[in-house]
Amino acid sequence: MKTTSRLPLAATALAVVCGFLAASPATAAGRPAAGHPRPTTPATWAARAGNAYDALQKNLYQGPAEHGLYAEQTPQAATDNPHSYLWEFREATEAAMDMAALPHGGQAYTADAAERFDTLQLYFNPRDGRPGYDSYLPAPLGQDGDVFYDDNAVVGLSLLDQYRATGDRTYLDRAETAYGTVSRGWDTDQSKTCPGGMDWTDTPTNTVRAANVTGLAAELAARLYQADPDSRFLTSAKTWYGWNRDCLRQAPGLYNNDRDDDGTVNTTLWTYNSGAMVGAATALYRDTGDRGYLGKAVEDADASLAYWTQGTRLHDQPAVFNAFYFADLAGLDAVRPDPRYRAAAAAYAEQTWQHNRDAATGLFRFQPSGGGDYDPAGPAQTLEQSAMVQILAGLATRSR
Repeated sequence: MKTTSRLPLAATALAVVCGFLAASPATAAGRPAAGHPRPTTPATWAARAGNAYDALQKNLYQGPAEHGLYAEQTPQAATDNPHSYLWEFREATEAAMDMAALPHGGQAYTADAAERFDTLQLYFNPRDGRPGYDSYLPAPLGQDGDVFYDDNAVVGLSLLDQYRATGDRTYLDRAETAYGTVSRGWDTDQSKTCPGGMDWTDTPTNTVRAANVTGLAAELAARLYQADPDSRFLTSAKTWYGWNRDCLRQAPGLYNNDRDDDGTVNTTLWTYNSGAMVGAATALYRDTGDRGYLGKAVEDADASLAYWTQGTRLHDQPAVFNAFYFADLAGLDAVRPDPRYRAAAAAYAEQTWQHNRDAATGLFRFQPSGGGDYDPAGPAQTLEQSAMVQILAGLATRSR
């Protein structure tokens, strides 16, 4: 059931721009109480990010004795793996990086970020000339997993971010390795409808060419070109971005989820597919100076924002997908400022802080989808808790 008192995101965003939206604490019972309206300052966003990060570390981080890994959720179910999957761990890594980027006090988290990247390598499997980050830990810590190309693309993006933050060439080299893994996913069968596109996973049985992989891979390649101007990165970025736009674009800013090899199109929409195409076009504009890419980024950002801020659409999306989306909008905002982008992120963060956070633990809870209304019986998950750290820290870092 939807919370009928919740404002539509478009209206809430306007309130955030004006600086009058409440930033109220949650009740001890685990649901928020109404607070008195006051501006949400960068210091408030940073404090909230710190609270969410502390809750992540206290409740889901498994510590040095468990190799610096995370649990998938708390409370853990009997059927859970001992440790989280790669995607969850990547989001916890991104959360530590975002905390380290805070303008005041970020240095307190730099060691955490470095530790996450050391631990991340536990998921890397050099297998028989087809290396990649496995979806689950290889032996001896786990039972191995498949190489999902979207996982490897986002790991590459994090490695590239850490390279920019530290200047350590090790991270750039690893990001380029991730690019090599993702490149294997490009489908070369010209007999298929709309040939090209990125396979979802590195298995012979894969039949899906997916928007998330292709868009995120394009963003990775375009951003790699900024760090290492090798023409293969730029060529890949242009090709991969173009395929998504030509073969999966449902409308400006909205991308179908995937195209099956039999020609079937999955028309499901996700915020991170919108975001990846904004991010890729923004990076291509930075690479080339071609204002056509900037125009495409703005078109997709504006149209997707108009769509996603209607009713409860953003609220109903998984928090982790929204973290991607807001980060990509912020990247465009840095090139071509528009206060609506940050306002949408702030509105979502305000509502989620008030409606989805348990004040007793600092943990966020959602529906099984990872989005939607607070579920007091549901577990708190590393994936979504990390996403909320990213969103909150991003608002503190990028506040103007």
